Amino acid sequence: MDENQQPIAVQISIADFEKIEEILENYGLIQLMEESEDNERLSKDQGWKYYQSLKQKNVES
Repeated sequence: MDENQQPIAVQISIADFEKIEEILENYGLIQLMEESEDNERLSKDQGWKYYQSLKQKNVES
């Protein structure tokens, strides 16, 4: 809590964090797939590699 008694942080287990992270990644992947329905289709492996490259670019930014 901050000086105004407003929550500013939360602590969760690494297992819970990893579950949340996986859910968010899956959601993001689905959004990318829906955005590109009219574009060239990628195989599952190609799609996953492309998604990972986008994720890495966001981490580096």
